Amino acid sequence: MAAQSVDAAHVDTVAMTPAPINPDWVIEGSPVARAGQIVQSSDGTATSAVWDCTAGTFNWHFGIDETVHILDGEVEVSTANDQTRILRAGDVALFRAGTTAVWHVPAYVRKIAFCRHPLPWPLGTAVRALSKVRSLLQGAVIARPVGHPGRRSKAEPVSALSRL
Repeated sequence: MAAQSVDAAHVDTVAMTPAPINPDWVIEGSPVARAGQIVQSSDGTATSAVWDCTAGTFNWHFGIDETVHILDGEVEVSTANDQTRILRAGDVALFRAGTTAVWHVPAYVRKIAFCRHPLPWPLGTAVRALSKVRSLLQGAVIARPVGHPGRRSKAEPVSALSRL
């Protein structure tokens, strides 16, 4: 099995590049947005990025699931079902794929965006089932060998995880 790595970055060191908002989506003001990718999953279905934006009001259409963590500033978000939330530094929110929202940024907002492409229902079900089987197998009871160093001399059941 290949070694797994940990990719990390400090949000203040991520290179930011212009990420213009579609002009047809702008309702008020002249918001200027920038973004910088932090990491992407090996299979390309998940990405983490830093995003910031100056004052303005605009529509935003979420084509993928996006969880946001507001770092600085605030944004008032309104959805089609008249749900309005003010998100401030420290707040976390999930916007599901297919959601359209009006974003009103009074002055400035900076967020981390965790973006994930949702899997089609049959594939998602298969992945969840495989994950469940894997967790059951990892927790399966096994017998320790008799006379195992540092253990009791009798065979005793342990979970696979306790061997680590």
